[in-house]
Amino acid sequence: MSSLGRWGLHAALLALLCCSESGEAAFEVHIWPERLVVENGGSRTVNCSTSCANPDTGGLETTLEKTLLEDQPRWKSFWISNVSWDSVLFCYFTCAGEQQSKSLNVSMYQFPKQIILQLQPVWVTLGKPFTIECRVSAVKPLESLTLTLLRGKETLHSQTFNGGATDPQEARVTFNSTASKEDGLLNFSCQAELDLRSRGGDILRNISENKVLQVYEPPPENQMVIIVTVVSVLLFLFVMSVLLCFVFGQHWRQRRMGTYGVRAAWRRLPQVFRVQHM
Repeated sequence: MSSLGRWGLHAALLALLCCSESGEAAFEVHIWPERLVVENGGSRTVNCSTSCANPDTGGLETTLEKTLLEDQPRWKSFWISNVSWDSVLFCYFTCAGEQQSKSLNVSMYQFPKQIILQLQPVWVTLGKPFTIECRVSAVKPLESLTLTLLRGKETLHSQTFNGGATDPQEARVTFNSTASKEDGLLNFSCQAELDLRSRGGDILRNISENKVLQVYEPPPENQMVIIVTVVSVLLFLFVMSVLLCFVFGQHWRQRRMGTYGVRAAWRRLPQVFRVQHM
């Protein structure tokens, strides 16, 4: 074999050795799921794996409570429990003296358990203003919450909130309106929507109990005049009937007593007064 051939063979063996060593060192670490959102106090499973054929060590670093469920050289499964705050998980493996890791953001959410809808006032005159107020209990993340005020299936007002607080927050939305005839025919409600899709979750929805607005429609002016007139006439007739009853009663009493009544009255007069007239 010529010197050129021997040099080419050595070069090929050296390249193969270098590529093999670099392939072993350039391993990967994977974590599943890639995004994780957990309800306050909830639990989930997290898996760590590696492409290294014979890893030296591996595990999961977290400030949350964890339990090892499965322990394989290239794959490990953990149970993360009592998630009550946002956290970051780190899956790590060591291969040929080199360590690689992969992080996972864990988002805690709290969906409002109470949705309270109030109409103020609950009895309103047609054409007069009233207020719709919707309030929800502690919710997180607040920036993922949308409150929608509904009249029947019609959206009256919708509001998405700004957040950033680490603790659950209360939310409130109000809407001012003017009473119409339709307001007294349809139910009012409030829908809460928590959109967790950007954090690896779903859209959660809940709706309040229905509320009814009592709309009072005042009668027209001419109808009011008629009502007042009728009431006045009835009142006059009532008074006249009482007076007539009194007059006829007195007349009947006098007829019944006759002269005996006059004599009895004369006897009741003082003696002196009677003498003066004799």
